[in-house]
Amino acid sequence: MIIIFWISLFLIAYTFVGYGLLLYILVRIKRLFKKPSSFDQNHLLPSVTVLVAAYNEEELIEEKIKNSLELDYPREKLQVILITDGSSDRTVERASKYQDILLLHEDVRAGKMAAIKRAMPLIKTEIIVFTDANTFLNQSALKELVKHYQNEKVGAVAGEKRILVQESADASSAGEGFYWKYESALKKWDYELYSNVGAAGELFSIRTSLYEPVESDTIIDDHMIAMRIAEKGFIIAYEAGAYAMETASANTAEELKRKIRIAAGGIQSIFRLKRAANPFNYPVLTFQYISHRVLRWTITPFLLILVFVLNGWIAFNSPQLIYKLMFIGQLAFYFLSLLGLFFESRHIRIKAFFIPYYFCVMNYAVMAGIIRFSKKNQSAAWEKSKRK
Repeated sequence: MIIIFWISLFLIAYTFVGYGLLLYILVRIKRLFKKPSSFDQNHLLPSVTVLVAAYNEEELIEEKIKNSLELDYPREKLQVILITDGSSDRTVERASKYQDILLLHEDVRAGKMAAIKRAMPLIKTEIIVFTDANTFLNQSALKELVKHYQNEKVGAVAGEKRILVQESADASSAGEGFYWKYESALKKWDYELYSNVGAAGELFSIRTSLYEPVESDTIIDDHMIAMRIAEKGFIIAYEAGAYAMETASANTAEELKRKIRIAAGGIQSIFRLKRAANPFNYPVLTFQYISHRVLRWTITPFLLILVFVLNGWIAFNSPQLIYKLMFIGQLAFYFLSLLGLFFESRHIRIKAFFIPYYFCVMNYAVMAGIIRFSKKNQSAAWEKSKRK
């Protein structure tokens, strides 16, 4: 029982902290032998299509279109395609005002992946940039993304997701903001070591020639599209200078809904990305994929419960002080999390409790997502989350 406890504790620590530390050390060692990539500023820019799939985004769609058309990129090399399938509000009416975009609409809502598949035959550009309708890109985002394609080994480039957090932010905002800052650091180091292991739909790009349609029932299509390219032996680059900005989820309930969907999609992707999990294909990619994604989306949340139970049993049955102190530490952590829940329900902003609370919410979402996926209750149709 003690052996199981320590192995489980090690896996938890490795998943959330240890991998980041190990990755940082490996990157520092690599820098001693290899200089970071440099880019030719005079390199001929490739043609780009910005592809946006929107569902009932009447409040933001005009801002999104303007943002896309005003990006710093040669107009003759830029195409903007907006797909509004299934939208039942005024999204189509408002988007129809803009003649500089290609608007695709069908009344049937078949999911984001089906919408993307419908647009693909119309794309003739070298690069496709995927971005969500409720996010806004910085002016130089496209140029920052495409510079990485000077390296022929790069097949996809992920941008950075930034959460706009106010000083008076609640747990959902502050927790989500902190999480994405940490994720951005991991992605930067992943790319420095070898490759990213996925991409967020807020902003990522691919070489059009490498696009491979994924199954229409795919839950997290952005991750799958990028990873299928990595499974072909190409690198998923990461560029912090290209970023998508959005507000945080309206509240923890909305963030939880989004996280459960991602977790269900994560489990689905693990079953489908068999080449990425096989170390005999690309060993470094497999190491990164399992460390950064698979452990989080499978056993680690359940190990948190196991470690708590085992630690409690050992603490009460062992004379060693270390187990008692560790159990007290766990009790304190989860108590802070409960306080975070209590204070947020009463709209009291105490940031000290945000991280423990968000950590617990995030891991609960993984367990709930696994259960939802196993019961086949997760639709591929995108569930719009309310944002601040």
